[in-house]
Amino acid sequence: MHWDGYPSNHLPLLLAAHQHRFAGDTDALAAHLIDSPAVGWNSLGEDLLDGAPEEIRQRLVGQHGGPGPSSSIDNMYTPDGSPAERMTCDESAAGQGWLQWAYVLHPHGIEVLPLSESVSGSVVAWDQDPTMSFPDDVRAWLPGRRTPPATTVRKAVPLSASPAKTAHR
Repeated sequence: MHWDGYPSNHLPLLLAAHQHRFAGDTDALAAHLIDSPAVGWNSLGEDLLDGAPEEIRQRLVGQHGGPGPSSSIDNMYTPDGSPAERMTCDESAAGQGWLQWAYVLHPHGIEVLPLSESVSGSVVAWDQDPTMSFPDDVRAWLPGRRTPPATTVRKAVPLSASPAKTAHR
């Protein structure tokens, strides 16, 4: 299973975090993802599932082992020994192959950008079932498509009607 920024890993975590840990508050999720680390994230992890029903946690991490906790890259250094700096998603980063995928949080959903092919992507609505299996095929995320066809590897789980509220700071 891929953990390095692929939609199959990041979308379930981000959707579940939005629905449960951040109770549908896109601004709180964005603040956590953008403001929490000084530089950025090395990996997003299962701590984003805090507040999610146990059934969803088990479906997302229980069967295959999860990605572990999120980890920041605050203490990383570049090859020349200088401290790492916050990276932005622009064409130069995508063109250098540093970033393969980007995720843009919109009020209506999360846009998945396959940076090797496009500077825009497809949007997945925030209320999408996070237990769906999302494709990692770049073509599935090219602009103009709605939620790419998901496979049915994971059984759908009804979402909690009252998400748990957790402070994002």
